[in-house]
Amino acid sequence: MLLYPNCKINLGLNVLRKRSDGYHDLETLFYPVNATEAIVIEPSELFSFKVEGIAIDGDLKDNLCVKAWDLINNRFDLPSVSITLYKYLPMGAGLGGGSADAAYVIKGLNQLFDLGMSEIEMAEIAAILGSDAPFFIYNKPMIATGRGEVLAPLDFSLSNYHVRLIKPSFGISTKEAYSGITPTDDNSLTIEQIVELPVEKWQGLLKNDFERHLFKKYPELAQIKEELKQQGAVYAAMSGSGSTIFGLFEEAPSSYFVKPGYWCWTGQLY
Repeated sequence: MLLYPNCKINLGLNVLRKRSDGYHDLETLFYPVNATEAIVIEPSELFSFKVEGIAIDGDLKDNLCVKAWDLINNRFDLPSVSITLYKYLPMGAGLGGGSADAAYVIKGLNQLFDLGMSEIEMAEIAAILGSDAPFFIYNKPMIATGRGEVLAPLDFSLSNYHVRLIKPSFGISTKEAYSGITPTDDNSLTIEQIVELPVEKWQGLLKNDFERHLFKKYPELAQIKEELKQQGAVYAAMSGSGSTIFGLFEEAPSSYFVKPGYWCWTGQLY
């Protein structure tokens, strides 16, 4: 079985308050982007997991794909499989690549072994692995609240727009991003209300709260945002808590010189 996990961008990200469990309540709009990596799941005598492409630091036993397998296997006692992840999406980028991989393993196993799990059941399992993992079970525009796992579908489309993703040579961990955040619960408009406006009116209204302190720490991120606007983006922002900056364009943007160490992807949204 061949799967193509895609990434996401965050349209707005309001960090509202810190909770008693150590997490933060937030509000954001997850939107799918067709920049993908690949996963192959095949029957095997023994379980195995390997990664091709971008190297992943740490013990592979801790990879979310393996944890997704463990959760499903413990529940259904499945025959063994081999899983190969062809890693293309950068890490620490705010694109949800690792969460997408885990969600697609859950969906893939459900299909491969005809387990009969509903999307709600799969999303509940995915939520164990990451706050944004349930989104990739549904993979359509969703307003996310709670710590990101409470999802509400939104009838919303940017299919007439192109997106450019630019990630500099460094990533930002979730821990680092949240360590400097100051929650703000003073937004007069919700994200859902803002995205009802024309896209060209979003700048200054649709904000990512992580930009305030991360742009000070990493001025390069602010520079990339300005570059995207100079290239013609009608809206530009940071995605999630990672280091990717994205721009939305009404027309396909011109070619972009990728600086050494940068990662860039451009395509039409769906």
